[in-house]
Amino acid sequence: MAERCVFGDVAVSCMDLQKAKIVVLPVPYDGTSTWVKGADKGPQAILKASENLEFYDIRTDSQVFDRGIFTAPLLKGFSTPQQMVDAVRTTVAGHLENGKFLVLLGGEHSISIGSVQAHGQAFKDLSILQLDAHADLRDSYEGSAFNHACTMARVREICPIVQVGIRSMDVCEKTNMDRSRVFFAEDICNGGDRRWIDDALELLTDRVYVTIDLDVFDPAIMPATGTPEPGGLGWYDVLAVLKALCRKKQLVGFDVTELCPRPALWACDFTAAKLVYQLLSCRFEDKR
Repeated sequence: MAERCVFGDVAVSCMDLQKAKIVVLPVPYDGTSTWVKGADKGPQAILKASENLEFYDIRTDSQVFDRGIFTAPLLKGFSTPQQMVDAVRTTVAGHLENGKFLVLLGGEHSISIGSVQAHGQAFKDLSILQLDAHADLRDSYEGSAFNHACTMARVREICPIVQVGIRSMDVCEKTNMDRSRVFFAEDICNGGDRRWIDDALELLTDRVYVTIDLDVFDPAIMPATGTPEPGGLGWYDVLAVLKALCRKKQLVGFDVTELCPRPALWACDFTAAKLVYQLLSCRFEDKR
């Protein structure tokens, strides 16, 4: 796979950072993964799969690609999780200062910490919507406070969070969890309707950053993750909450993490790329 990939068809991708409204930042970091390694290959797999996207979005009757999507060089080369977090924060902050809308591609979920830190500085009254199978609320794991299992513990120190799709956690996370702000996958999937979406959005502030761990999906849809968990949300469940969010709130940035690509599961790479494009289409629908 080529070292330098871009989001979308290279023939029409925006190569001019100054003209682009959207910046895609690939962060191929996999330093703290604790089961199957390979999330560092996720960003380039998503970029490669995105070459096959249809740029017209049916639901929004739009082509968000026309806003200009610039793909930044891979952000890599860290010896510690803290270095990675600091580099992500600094890089994201620089793009935000220039008025760009950021999309981060992981890599493991810990890349979200630095991005949320930067967005928290740039946007007051920020809150976070987490779509994930795991709570990620451990204070420390395997000697690091920046382990992927600690992501939301660090994020919650910055701003309020709402957790959706959770179906796995350690007993130590119970004391760190505010269950009034958690929407468990079992309740969502067995509820029979989507009234939970309004309840979740009601808990968020007007400005929202979304962090998506791909294991939020049922592994029948997304088996290519490092820590797959039985059960989970369907494609249209996830799209429903994201579309509602974009209608009712201001989405200020997002990340998609934890793709662990496998050669025989190329549909997962495309699903992740499609998710990015669908969320961008919703975010910029009727917005200039």
